[in-house]
Amino acid sequence: MVSRRALRDFVGLENCEKATRDAMLNFSFYLTIGDMDEAFKSRLSLSLCSKAVWENMARMCVKTRRLDVARVCLGNMGNARAAKALKEAEAEPEPEARVAMLAIQLGILEDAEKLYKSCQRYDLLNSFYQAYGRWQEALETAESRDRTHLRTTYYNYAKYLESMGDKSILGQMTQHLWRSTNIYKWWAQYLESQSDLDSALRFYESAQDYLSLVRVHCYMGNIQKASEIANNTGDRAASYHLARHYEGHDDIKQAVHFYTRAQAYNNAIRLCKENGLDDQLMNLALLSNPEDMMEAACYYEEKATHMDRAVALYHKAGYVSKALELAFSTQQFSALQLIAEDLNENSDPALLARCSDFFITHSQYEKSVELLVAAKKYYEALELCVSQNLTITEDLATRMTVTDSKDLSEEARKELMEKIADCCMRQGNYHLATKKYTQAGNKLKAMRALLKSGDTEKIVFFANVCRQKELFIMAANYLQSLDWQKDPEILKTIIGFYTKGRAPDLLAGFYEACAQVEIDDYQNYEKALDALTEAAKCLSKAKDSSSGQQELRLADLRHKITLIKKFVHIRRLYAEDAGDAVRLCESLSEEPDINPAVRVGDVLGFLIDHYCQQGNYQAAHRKVEEFNKASPSESIRHYISPESLQALHKTGLSLDRADRRHSSKEEDEVEEDLNE
Repeated sequence: MVSRRALRDFVGLENCEKATRDAMLNFSFYLTIGDMDEAFKSRLSLSLCSKAVWENMARMCVKTRRLDVARVCLGNMGNARAAKALKEAEAEPEPEARVAMLAIQLGILEDAEKLYKSCQRYDLLNSFYQAYGRWQEALETAESRDRTHLRTTYYNYAKYLESMGDKSILGQMTQHLWRSTNIYKWWAQYLESQSDLDSALRFYESAQDYLSLVRVHCYMGNIQKASEIANNTGDRAASYHLARHYEGHDDIKQAVHFYTRAQAYNNAIRLCKENGLDDQLMNLALLSNPEDMMEAACYYEEKATHMDRAVALYHKAGYVSKALELAFSTQQFSALQLIAEDLNENSDPALLARCSDFFITHSQYEKSVELLVAAKKYYEALELCVSQNLTITEDLATRMTVTDSKDLSEEARKELMEKIADCCMRQGNYHLATKKYTQAGNKLKAMRALLKSGDTEKIVFFANVCRQKELFIMAANYLQSLDWQKDPEILKTIIGFYTKGRAPDLLAGFYEACAQVEIDDYQNYEKALDALTEAAKCLSKAKDSSSGQQELRLADLRHKITLIKKFVHIRRLYAEDAGDAVRLCESLSEEPDINPAVRVGDVLGFLIDHYCQQGNYQAAHRKVEEFNKASPSESIRHYISPESLQALHKTGLSLDRADRRHSSKEEDEVEEDLNE
């Protein structure tokens, strides 16, 4: 069988005229495409339709979420209640929540539920469930999504159950409410008002209301139980109530104890003063506020006993001046030391000076210096350090370093820094002296202090940082005192410092020293010649090179270079023409002022080695005798080869006068060494 059924949105239009049906179709079409003008024209044609038609159109507005059209439909339906509800829903910020209210008014509950969930308005969803008696869903929503209204939901559910007469379920809800400590306390108070004290105590305990527990126990005479509760829980209100009870029964010791646990120190102090409990009074006052400390200090002072406690309490309460006055008048030396530890630059300068004088009187000079520094009496502090030979520590020097121009002028500040540095120099604290001289701007004295310390690394660093001619020269002079012959880095630094210090004459002197080392220690005349050549270059660049003394020095240096060049040439020529080299060497040995440019021992040693190689020992002997006359305090063995020395010993020839004093044992040792 075939039957005809109208669509849900067109229910009620089955028997309408064709014009009405067409107007309805046009209205739906124009509404869907958003052409409100044409939809309004179609609405005029529908004005005579039945309420069912308008209701169906309103349902369509829930799907399309067109609340403006829904208002027209509700107006034509004459549903004032729904129109009012829809108008009130306009206050909701979410469009879905407003549409959900329309759905509720039209009875489309499933759509309303979905709309509330989609916009996450669980509070409205909770109210929706409650309104339609869906309490289980309302409770679940309140537990998981709307806990703000959880208690209200339970309350409403309880009222509903009460109206339904469901007492068993109402009992379960009552058990849930008993979880609140306020309910326990309220019920305990009710039982107490009914004189059921034992039951009241149980509920007070469940509510953890320790004050009420102690109060009821005290009323019942269970003082021991009340004391246990106050001691175990540490509840301040309970302890205070119990202390009042003990005070009322003249048990002062227990009253003081529980006042202390309640942190009601003023009450405890009052009882101690009234009953002469001086020992407990001190401890309580230290725990209390400054006002109570002051009151306790006045009590000790009036009794003229335990004055040290009075001083300590005045100090602790912040009355430092009063504490010091009392300490001075009663000669409380140990108390003064404790007070002085808290004094600083913010304290009264007159007070600091007075304390300083007191410590000087009692030979406590270190403490006196600290107080003088705190009082900004730096010069007096320095004088005391010098007179009593007190060490100026890094911390003390830092505190005496003035940085604020309000305290001292720039000139006075520099003068103070120099005085501190001078004192550190006398005490041998050279590094601290360097720091203070530097802060005073006196880098020359700072370098002298560093030189005293012997800290090579810092000396080099300081010279490089300051970059002053005088400091470069001072550092280079210091480095020459080190073993620069074995450290190429030091040698390089010395040359660099003299160069940076623009001291060519000093650099020339250093090159001469280098040349002499090469000659004396290594017999390396080639390197000595290079060094002397550099010395001559430096000396010729000196500003006063035109002076007579400088000219003489330069001439002497050039003469040395000439002699060394001859000797170097002779040693190089020997491999090619030994005869010519020996002849030139003989001529060189006859030079009157050959020393110290070329050592006589090196020249004569060269000839002795040659004659020994030729087997001409008589000529070698003559050269040995010639050396002994020229250098009687030296030994020729340092200038000749081991082979020549051994050959001369085999001929039985004594080499020098020093050999004649050697024992035969020593000669045997020399022979043994040579053979090895």
